[in-house]
Formats: sequence, structure tokens, C-alpha cells
Amino acid sequence: MRHDTAVPVFLFLFFCFEIAISAASAQNIRLYVDNSEGDDISVIDLNTLNSIDDIHLGDRVHGLAMQADGRRLFATIESDNTLRVVDTATNKAVAMIKLTGRPNQCAVTPDGHYVAVPIRDKNAVDIVDIPQQKVVKTLPVSKPHNAFNAGSNRYLFVSAMGANQINVIDLRTMTYSAKVAVGGIPRPYVVTPDGTTMYVAITDLHGFMKVDVASGKMQRVVMPAENHTPKPRPFEPSNTLTHGLALSPDGTELWVTSLLDNSLYVYDVKTNKITGRVQVGDGPNWVTFSPDGKYVCVSNTGTNDVSIIDVRARREVKRLKVGKAPKRVVAAVLGA
Repeated sequence: MRHDTAVPVFLFLFFCFEIAISAASAQNIRLYVDNSEGDDISVIDLNTLNSIDDIHLGDRVHGLAMQADGRRLFATIESDNTLRVVDTATNKAVAMIKLTGRPNQCAVTPDGHYVAVPIRDKNAVDIVDIPQQKVVKTLPVSKPHNAFNAGSNRYLFVSAMGANQINVIDLRTMTYSAKVAVGGIPRPYVVTPDGTTMYVAITDLHGFMKVDVASGKMQRVVMPAENHTPKPRPFEPSNTLTHGLALSPDGTELWVTSLLDNSLYVYDVKTNKITGRVQVGDGPNWVTFSPDGKYVCVSNTGTNDVSIIDVRARREVKRLKVGKAPKRVVAAVLGA
């Protein structure tokens, strides 16, 4: 006798699919947006795409970084030169660590042990030991700007705008292990997880530099532009044409802001070509991907909002109002 198994198999696969969707939606995926002219961090639920909370810390929140497991958020406060540690389960600050000067964009190791904080008014970078809740080392940097972590518990990066380079901090020795020339004044940048390639926004370039860390070889990538005259902006110099950029979780695409076109441009890493553009709000500043790669999120400093973009569809699906002059954004699965 013939048994028709098509329907039962279909139902089984459908049931498995529904379980997977339910598990994904059950994750607490959050986006955190600092409001640099305010005292707060806006919290957005990336499952519902709604604002759900506001974390008040101190005037002029500047830098944000997230521990890999999503349990602790780190924020730098310019008004009192501190690093704040936030418990993401309660959205409450659990520590305040004094820094040696005015901080910028920070970076944390995946295990949450060390945070690097560029100190703008001291030409230095503070290395903070989080368990000890204190600065354990300060290294010299010529006009520091942004710190970055590529997924290593040993290495952190800090940009030196005064030397046209990015310095690599070895946390085992608390010294620099390398200084990588980037072909111009570095603005924001990202480093691939294997540490081999840097993508660096630089002053006066509507695009970025692609830098091979080992050889020092550079490729200048120029993005197309509909507008060629920079718009005056209160929070960025006119020669900053690109400020934010982020690599997709799978490493295949780089999404880059355009302050000329109020857009994000999409760069295909494998083919080395610009493959798309998405319009966002005014003054796109900082970019991050949701951990699952579904969304790209960008802060729009000129319109005090955040654009949330569907990566696959390459379109903005929601724009949410936040606080005044949003800048840094980070996303995480809480309790991952």
C-alpha cells in the first residue's frame, strides 16, 4: 500500500520553522543610541522596532561599547570625564570610573575585562581594568579619536589623527605592538575579525581607505555622490564627508555613511564595488548591524532620529525619534 508522506513532512518542516522564528523573536535584541547633546542613551527594541527606555547618565554622552554577551554597556561622559558601566538587565549604572581627561569613543574586549578610552585633551588613551574599576595604563596618542575592538581579548585599536595612523594596543604588555599608516587623517574605522584588513574613513574623502595591515598596502575607494558641496553641520567639520561605517556580521558587505547625500552606500567586499545606496535622515553619523545581520541602524545627528534599514531589502523600514544629536550606536542580544 502506498503511503503519502508529503503532508506530514511539510507539517514537520513548518513546525520546525515556527520554532526557529519563535526562538529568534524571543531574543532580547536591543539598540542603544547615545544623545551627545543630552544626558541619556535611548534604548530601542529591534524585535518590535519601538523605543522602550531612556538611560540617564550625565551630560554629553559620547562613546558607547558593548560587552560581547550583552550584559554590560559602557559609556563615556564628557561633562565629568568618566566611564560609566551599565547593567543592561536593569538599564542602571553600576559603576563610575574616573578617567584622566575628556573621553571619546571607547572599545571593550569581548570578555569585558578592558576598555580603551581615547583622551582628547591629553593626547592619550586610557586603558581601564573593569574588575579593578580604575585606569591601569595611559599610553600617548597624537590627537586620539576612536577606539575599536575586532573580537580579541588581547588587542585593542586607537586612531591617531595627528599621525595619520591607527595604533594597535597589546594588552599583555600594555604597549603598542604596531602602528598602521592609513593614508590620511583617520575618522571612524573598522577592522576585520582576523585583524588583517582595516576600512578607514579619512578626512576630505567621500569614501574610505582599505588597508592591508601586514603589508601596509592601501586602496582608496571613492563613493559616488549626487551632491558635491558639503552642507554646514554643527557637529562635524565640513571636510568630514564620511563618518560612520560597519561590516556586516558575515563580513561580505561594508555599509558607509555619506554626509554629502544623507545616505548609506553599500560596498561589496569580495568584488570591491559599490552595489547600493539607501537614503536616511540628515547627518548620518554612526552605523551598526543587528547581531543577526537583519538590520543596519544609523544615527542621524541633524534630525535627532535613527534610521533602521532592512539589509536584504535595502530600504529604511522605520525612523525613530531619539534625543538631541545622536551619535554612537551599538546593538546586542542581551544575555547572549
